[in-house]
Amino acid sequence: MDVLSYLLIPFQQPMLILLTAVGTFAGVYVGAIPGLSATMAVSLLVSFTYGWGTYESLALMLGIFVGTVYGGSRSAILLNIPGAPSAVATGLDGYPMALKGEAGKAMGIATTQSVIGTVLGIIVLAVAAPVVSKFAVNFSSMDYLLLAVMGMMMVGSLNCKSIFRGLLSAAVGLFVGTIGMDSMTAVRRFTFDISYLNSGVSFVVAMIGLFGVSEALIQITSLDIKGVKQKVDKILPSLSTIKKYIPLTLRSSAVGVLVGALPGAGGDIAALLTYDQAKRTVKNPEVPFGEGAVEGLVAPESANNAAIGGAFIPMLTLGIPGDAVTAVLLGALQIHGLQPGPNLMTSSPDLFYVIVSVLLVASVFLVVFGLTGVKLFTKIVEVPKSILMPIIIILSVVGSFALRKSLFDIFWMLGFGVLGYFMKRFDYPVAPCVLGVILCNLLENNYRRGITLKKSIGGLVGSIFTEPVALILFLVIIVMVGTQTNTYKNWKKKREEKRAH
Repeated sequence: MDVLSYLLIPFQQPMLILLTAVGTFAGVYVGAIPGLSATMAVSLLVSFTYGWGTYESLALMLGIFVGTVYGGSRSAILLNIPGAPSAVATGLDGYPMALKGEAGKAMGIATTQSVIGTVLGIIVLAVAAPVVSKFAVNFSSMDYLLLAVMGMMMVGSLNCKSIFRGLLSAAVGLFVGTIGMDSMTAVRRFTFDISYLNSGVSFVVAMIGLFGVSEALIQITSLDIKGVKQKVDKILPSLSTIKKYIPLTLRSSAVGVLVGALPGAGGDIAALLTYDQAKRTVKNPEVPFGEGAVEGLVAPESANNAAIGGAFIPMLTLGIPGDAVTAVLLGALQIHGLQPGPNLMTSSPDLFYVIVSVLLVASVFLVVFGLTGVKLFTKIVEVPKSILMPIIIILSVVGSFALRKSLFDIFWMLGFGVLGYFMKRFDYPVAPCVLGVILCNLLENNYRRGITLKKSIGGLVGSIFTEPVALILFLVIIVMVGTQTNTYKNWKKKREEKRAH
């Protein structure tokens, strides 16, 4: 059989189309619930579909994967509670749009950009899988370390009015990320002999508390303020609007594919990187970033969905999962007697192209299910706060408990909620704190691994100038430091001018 015949297999079996549709639909709504991630949903399906055929299992799981990555944007836009870590950046401008009554517009843009990003990621997966995987697998510890440093440099882009406060918030997140058993030495750190803490603190729990519960506590203090009436007369953005942001979409999708192809990175880091990139490169946005800029939705939503195709590249061609979900899918394929890796294209070419085809089908259903139910979803913002806030707290409790079925996760979530409340009250940004928790392992493990390989800190630093990728990343960081400094100086100058008036 040729490539076209493999790609048409799902269209010759209506059950595969149906299962993809069911998975995508379920994923959109599961992803909108904080704490219910794509990894969790796909993990549950592995045991549920154990006795199914390979194609049928993949169709359902891939549909869930695509749907949940997009679904996290809905709660981020409407409630400022990211349904998934990859939607943290989406809420930075999506929620301000909802506060202005533009939730329908925001969700329409998020849907179209998610679909475009998904399709572009799939195209790269189909055309350039061997090339991109070869590039990604050559990333050294120093490269990953510099990538993590680039991530930490983004604190100035995450709605930080003060660089110092942003760095302090990120430092708190890094500290939380070190709690638990050391992955390299098995030494327990900051656990205080509490066995639960051996596995560390989930960044999803931190995210739910810092964004969800803290926002609920803030809103409870102003229950008399009525919800904003939302405009949902036109959800699908015009063709001219989509064309206007195509350059940003392409740049963000390219970053999403590359970051997604890096084992252990994933859509959450890709979304944050591209949000930072957009904030630095977009000149004169109609609305400032952090106050409802459309560019602040376009960049992360394109990137986190493009990362789906990127994550499959090392998984299918090298047998190395690109993120947590593809790690679960790798196990699912092995259960069905398949071994992804360099020989996959010759031993099971049908599998590769069926995955590509199913992902494309899922992106089509994403348009359908992403644009339906928007009017009903936007009504959430108009619900009286006295009813909505308790529901948010209950959902946060359920989402936190569902992660590991542990009461300790609920306590941590509530603790982060109180911390987030005081941070917001005293004008400390919460997003850098979540960023610190997410990047901690990537930063620490590659720093220590690099020192072990290079024998010394000097050898690790010296490798920056001997490895091409590391040198490029280092130069990018220098540029980022410069622009951060200029941004801070401009903000300080404007503040002083306002005080003078």
